Amino acid sequence: MRLLIVEDEKRLATSLAGGLTAEGFAVDVVHDGLEGLHLAGQGVHDLVILDIMLPGMNGYRVCAALRAAGHEMPILMLTAKDGEYDEAEGLDTGADDYLTKPFSYVVLVARVRALLRRRGGSASPVLTAGTLRMDTAARRVHRGDDEVTLTAKEFAVLEQLVRRAGEVVSKADILEHVWDFAYDGDPNIVEVYISTLRRKLGAASIRTVRGAGYRLEAL
Repeated sequence: MRLLIVEDEKRLATSLAGGLTAEGFAVDVVHDGLEGLHLAGQGVHDLVILDIMLPGMNGYRVCAALRAAGHEMPILMLTAKDGEYDEAEGLDTGADDYLTKPFSYVVLVARVRALLRRRGGSASPVLTAGTLRMDTAARRVHRGDDEVTLTAKEFAVLEQLVRRAGEVVSKADILEHVWDFAYDGDPNIVEVYISTLRRKLGAASIRTVRGAGYRLEAL
């Protein structure tokens, strides 16, 4: 899943990006409200973590503008303010959740995962496809009774396929949701991870649909 952090406290933004990247997310970071609005408006992010007190345009206005433009990605608002009226204003502008600084990193990750599950139409952190089970909270994968050990990136690529099991997922879609804007390497990196997943799950687990992408087969 690809996240956008819009936060002008650069040390906090860097810390959050590092932690979320280690959790397997692709993370983009900007420090200005206007830049955040522009980037979020491209529609490639699965969730936005949005500070309220921002230069250029505050978080309330960014959130309201995204909703007015029809963007439905979950928005988690962050603020140093503390009060029910600030929270109400954030939610009234279209935010899905609200976290007051200072906050627990563990709580932030839990809120992010809960919002992503809600967006995917499932309250459960467990995704299934045939005998394959992915626990997106515990970051564990089982095929039948056997656990399959995956790296963070392998997990992220497989998650894209499992969430759309039976559908063809293009290489561009996988790149868009698993790698951030800073990645300017060979797009064939996706093929490398698909190959690794096939070795771990079975050669017939992922089918290449020539010219279109990849499809997770019944396991």
